Amino acid sequence: MTHPSTAVDVIDQSVPLVPGDALHALRRQRPKIVDATQGSYDAMFAPGVAGVSVIERLAMALHACRLGGAAPLAAHYRERLQSEGASPATVAAADGQADAPDVRMAALLGFTAKLTHKPIEGDHQAVKALESVGLQPEALVAVGQLIAFLSYQIRLHAGLRALAAAGPGPAESTAQAGAAAPAPVSALLPNPIRIHGFTNEVLDWRPWVEPVRLEEATPEQLAALDAMSPTAKDQAYFRLLAHQPEMLLQRSIAFNAIMFAPGGMPRAERELGATVESRLNGCVYCASVHAQRFEQLAKRNDVIAQLFDDPANAGTTVREKCIVRLSAVLGLAPAKLGAAHVHEARAAGLSDTETLDLVHAVALFAWANRLMLNLGEPIHLDGTLAEKGRL
Repeated sequence: MTHPSTAVDVIDQSVPLVPGDALHALRRQRPKIVDATQGSYDAMFAPGVAGVSVIERLAMALHACRLGGAAPLAAHYRERLQSEGASPATVAAADGQADAPDVRMAALLGFTAKLTHKPIEGDHQAVKALESVGLQPEALVAVGQLIAFLSYQIRLHAGLRALAAAGPGPAESTAQAGAAAPAPVSALLPNPIRIHGFTNEVLDWRPWVEPVRLEEATPEQLAALDAMSPTAKDQAYFRLLAHQPEMLLQRSIAFNAIMFAPGGMPRAERELGATVESRLNGCVYCASVHAQRFEQLAKRNDVIAQLFDDPANAGTTVREKCIVRLSAVLGLAPAKLGAAHVHEARAAGLSDTETLDLVHAVALFAWANRLMLNLGEPIHLDGTLAEKGRL
């Protein structure tokens, strides 16, 4: 089911990181994330993905990385696009130097730009526009996964470059690496929280594209669903992503390693980073799920109310405010993340291991939000449409 990995790790190459570097070693403290990131890349550009060509996918990748300010990644995709034999007109369009050569490419690059810049605007009409140029469910999921993955890749690249620019951090002891941060004073506000369209209530999600039917699912699709979670088969979102089982499988491995791996940043703070990204992207569903998880782990929800109300000033401690600020910069303007943000994190008590865990969590939800926002919509448990988040 898995594709053989390319000889060169794309993230290592683009930062760059080489064996022997402290940051290369730091990244390998989370080997499952390293492997699943590269495995996702391999799946996104596999030749056998039906309905959307390798050239079209590489053009979208170049366009996204150029718009995201990730010049080394853009150079990588430009080189691959040219080596695949793309026409000069296609390369120029993907590079933002000319109009798209045809209606289909224009639709793909337009959708890429919308999801890259402001994913909340990629609504049902945007999906219908792709359907009008011939994309079937398998291709729609492939396109959505690709753009969402690129958003993750751009932010992981930015976070690692910021860590590299900051230089070596203080030595971390084994005890520090697994230690929990001092907890703020407990503050549990009355539930539910409802602010600006965001809530910590339990929501459901309704797809705009027909999910895989379990009775018709292939062994690969069922295996990918099982790898995500014991309940994935019961959720329309994961059955929809199962149209591209290898992409789902690699994403599932990355998700579980990023959010649940022991040691490093406390899990509640990873959930906070995920909630920050979801709030700033306007993903009401993801914000609700991860606000709930933060509350369950931290036994408090005061910072969630602050975040829903005013993200720029959210946080109850110096450390928490730093986590929110770093998450916001990485989420909204990854090219602006730099050494100063890493130095601020160190001053607030975050080890570099914890900062990289936070980078992974925020990048992961740049991925998750774009799928949730652009392949369906949040609904209440009674089936009524949830209020749209106000940014």
